[in-house]
Amino acid sequence: MSEVKNHLLWDGCDTVELAKTYGTPLYVFSESMIEQACRELQRDFIQKYERVRVAYASKAFNVLAMLKLVEKEGLCLDVVSGGELYTAIAADFEPEKIEFNGNNKSVAELEEALDYGVGRFIIDSMQELDLIQHICREKKQTAKVLFRITPEITVQTHRYISTGQKDSKFGIPLDEKVLFPLIKQAIDAPEIDFYGIHFHIGSQLADNQTHLAAANVALNLVKQIKERFDYEVKELNYGGGFGVRYTKADVRQPYAYFLDPLMEATITFCEEHQLYRPTIVIEPGRSIVAEAGITLHTIGSIKQLPGIRTYASIDGGMTDNIRPGLYQAQYEVAIANKQTDQDLEPVTISGKICESTDILVKDALLPKVATGDILATYTTGAYGYSMASNYNKIAIPAVIFVKEGRAEEVVKRQSYQQMIQNEVIPTHLR
Repeated sequence: MSEVKNHLLWDGCDTVELAKTYGTPLYVFSESMIEQACRELQRDFIQKYERVRVAYASKAFNVLAMLKLVEKEGLCLDVVSGGELYTAIAADFEPEKIEFNGNNKSVAELEEALDYGVGRFIIDSMQELDLIQHICREKKQTAKVLFRITPEITVQTHRYISTGQKDSKFGIPLDEKVLFPLIKQAIDAPEIDFYGIHFHIGSQLADNQTHLAAANVALNLVKQIKERFDYEVKELNYGGGFGVRYTKADVRQPYAYFLDPLMEATITFCEEHQLYRPTIVIEPGRSIVAEAGITLHTIGSIKQLPGIRTYASIDGGMTDNIRPGLYQAQYEVAIANKQTDQDLEPVTISGKICESTDILVKDALLPKVATGDILATYTTGAYGYSMASNYNKIAIPAVIFVKEGRAEEVVKRQSYQQMIQNEVIPTHLR
């Protein structure tokens, strides 16, 4: 972030000029910051340890340009739906480097993944193994699978993004009467190549202790599998969830803060119990892309309630950033065309959507706002575009990649015609 002509720069580009050229709302991503996160993972994990992989959790931001960028940086890919897989196929992402997560994969999604040659299937339910076996038999194919477990670990995060507890829609419970028969079935099935264990305990985490506790659960399970079935687990997937900075109060830990203790604990455990050390996989998503992204809006109407509050409305809202309404997420904002102004006052930023919950930030300290100002919201790279909707028939914004002063549109703004292109008036109403 820099200041030129009182304007906010993002990876060398004037954000006010970007707003004029491409319109608002507008998602803007710094390629340099995404590359920096990928290269930190390369330096502190991929190149530091043998038999490790990083799979970008693409639910955070899945578009063709992003998939090509993370592939260029040497990462694998995690998808959770047929649409995310379709985008990966359209990007010509190497199939062996794709893993397919998700708690309710359809037959059509599994068939497409098998046909493309997806490298890993993360089994998330008791019924899924039978389904995959059946499809593999029909197709005369083999699937490499891991079981996602719920390690029963409590994490300090919003309850909506906590996923490792026993009462969760995700994962297979640690019930030996349920889990071990499934593992034996996978080991014995000729159409299944049982690779190992997966967990994901939650998102936006700043403490490594919960990852270490969950890893201990998974490692003990590896030990039990060896003892019960004389089978060496090939792979352990420790998920992601590494936190980012949304506000000044947030702490972003370096990847090494999580990964070095995890690898040390894994190596020590395997050596002490004379186990083959499995390949270790992690699935960061938010931490790769969140801070690289900002969203630009234009301020429209301003409502002053003396002694109560000043509202400044933007030309978007919960349709391009649902997280404040969904998770009570907090953000830092700035006026992109008034970066050096020092006279600040509290302003509540509201969206244009017909919902009272459509508030982006309450009482943000900003320079005196005026209609036509450009508002920048930081750390919107993850789950902004991904969770955007057409509620109130609002169009999905465009996406711009910027790098060292160069800007390029990677997703065009949705038109109204595109918004209704699948709608049909029934014959009797024409």
